[in-house]
Amino acid sequence: MTTNALAGIESSGTIAQNDVYIRIRTELLVIGDSIITDRHHASNNNYEDDDPQNQIGGIIPSFTLSGWLRHGMESVLQQHDTTACHPGEANANFKRDGVYERDLEAGYHEKGTCLDSTENGCLVFDLFGGFEDRPGKFMRRPIQFSPVWSTVDYTHGQAEGHYRRLNRNVVSRNVADNRQPLRNAELDAVANLDGSWQLTFRELKPEFIGLLAETIEYLDTHQTEFSHQLGGARNFGAGIVDCELINPLYEERELKRVFDRGKNATAAMEKKDTRWLEDCRPKFVRALETRITEGS
Repeated sequence: MTTNALAGIESSGTIAQNDVYIRIRTELLVIGDSIITDRHHASNNNYEDDDPQNQIGGIIPSFTLSGWLRHGMESVLQQHDTTACHPGEANANFKRDGVYERDLEAGYHEKGTCLDSTENGCLVFDLFGGFEDRPGKFMRRPIQFSPVWSTVDYTHGQAEGHYRRLNRNVVSRNVADNRQPLRNAELDAVANLDGSWQLTFRELKPEFIGLLAETIEYLDTHQTEFSHQLGGARNFGAGIVDCELINPLYEERELKRVFDRGKNATAAMEKKDTRWLEDCRPKFVRALETRITEGS
């Protein structure tokens, strides 16, 4: 199946513009690669960490989001009895002995070796690049969030979310110490996040969409598994994500309607949902299976 398989997508759909959107909802998100906030000007120099009235927005970098998505893609490919390109350095120079070898045994192949059998490498390499200075085939944008729902533009990969700085205290268990803190740790977090993550494909292939659809479904199904949660502080309930691929057949106004709490899906949207599930998605998944069968 070639790129012509995308011709069945309506020209007004987001996929025709090479943009695909993933809806992400989570009660608490702690990002190990940091959260960039606008509190330096939004708080008018009166910012207090624990003030619930703070209207602080910011950006969730795409690094952690990309790692989460890639891990899901690797798992989907491994379920299809094929290996995925190793995400580490090509020289396998890791801090812990045996990590690389255990990864290879667990369903990975050495980074870049897939280029020996196919020009574009395996699906993960084709999408993410990263060896011989080859760029990936899609761009993962950061998510801009705001606590003010009316200012969020979901068509630009934005989200409603509420920034907070959390404090964790480890206290003494000795009664005489009166719960004296032994250690304090601060965490940047976003609560009640609900929005879209925008992925822009530099090149569209049917198998890319098939893998993305299968991956988002897999990550949603396995959201409570430690290894498939998003961000840091997973032991504290952060990073459990409800996610879904927003129907690529939707037009921009329909994409906005998905997030409008006061409106339901239109009859036209329901028809597109049926078409996506019964016709388009199966074609893309078959293209994925064909690519895997032919050597990924």
